[in-house]
Amino acid sequence: MKYYLAPLEGITTYIYRRAYHTHYRPMEKYFTPFLVPHTKKDFNTREKNDILPAHNPGMNLVPQILTNDAKGFLDTVEKLKGYGYDEVNLNLGCPSKTVVSKGRGSGFLIHTEELNRFLDEIYAKADVKISIKTRIGKFDADEWGELLRIYNQYPLEELIVHPRVQQQFYKGHPDLDAFADAVKEYKHTLCYNGDIFTTEDMEKLKKRFPEASCIMLGRGILRNPELIEIMESGEKKIDAKKLRAFHDQIYQDYQEVSCGDKNVLFKMKELWCYLGTLFPDKEKQLKKIRKAEKLDRYEAVVEELLSHNYIDLKQIDAEIKEIADKIRNKVLQSLYFKKNMQYNR
Repeated sequence: MKYYLAPLEGITTYIYRRAYHTHYRPMEKYFTPFLVPHTKKDFNTREKNDILPAHNPGMNLVPQILTNDAKGFLDTVEKLKGYGYDEVNLNLGCPSKTVVSKGRGSGFLIHTEELNRFLDEIYAKADVKISIKTRIGKFDADEWGELLRIYNQYPLEELIVHPRVQQQFYKGHPDLDAFADAVKEYKHTLCYNGDIFTTEDMEKLKKRFPEASCIMLGRGILRNPELIEIMESGEKKIDAKKLRAFHDQIYQDYQEVSCGDKNVLFKMKELWCYLGTLFPDKEKQLKKIRKAEKLDRYEAVVEELLSHNYIDLKQIDAEIKEIADKIRNKVLQSLYFKKNMQYNR
């Protein structure tokens, strides 16, 4: 089985990817959070830091582009070629209202004629491999058939399918019938993405789709970075010492590139939106992380949470979706109020 790391804006930056690649089972591909085309000759500092090969050692990194403008897409491809990239990914899956309101991401899916023209131009003119990450529609799964027909016209490197419509965001369940339609109708390579949090989730997917050979992991791997090893071994416990080393590398790297305790803690609190789901009985400590304003106080709580050798997954996995949504929402609410920054998924 091949595994890919999904791009999550603000989270899976080069700092996260580098720590993950160092401490856990390497992914076959890593995808950058989306790049939005602009008219500058080169990428800005943040974008450049994220795509620099020197910042992503040993990884098969695929930059993702978010746009509905073919010229902007092609110009961005030319910039990326200058950094040695020969593959890019088109984002047709982002459900964020800010993105969708501009007809980008999954907001592009409803405009099928424009989408077809866009794809026709980029596949005709770009001399790199292009994959697509998509949802199955904007409003309704009935849109999926037409989208598959369009995708089948072009030489996609692969099609990564998150089988929800845009209006669902991350609510409800992935539409596995829609993914089954893709397995039946799509002519090229497929990759599944969506709600793989546990070994049981993976086993259910493999049972229904034994031909599946590629999985993109997002929220599941952020919640438990050891997920792939656990799915492959059948273990029901997490190595807390490895998790601590992973955390510490991210923490140290953010201290090097961020100015002041507040900015470092903002990034770490984003990470704990997901890691916090591993500690459903530690709400008191998680609340201290959400409220921490100084690094020394934050470090003391982390020491308390990650001082054990192992974390038992048996009870946690039984309640993971409910726990994940509850803790993540609490952390995000805290971040919204403490800093005027939009959190993009």
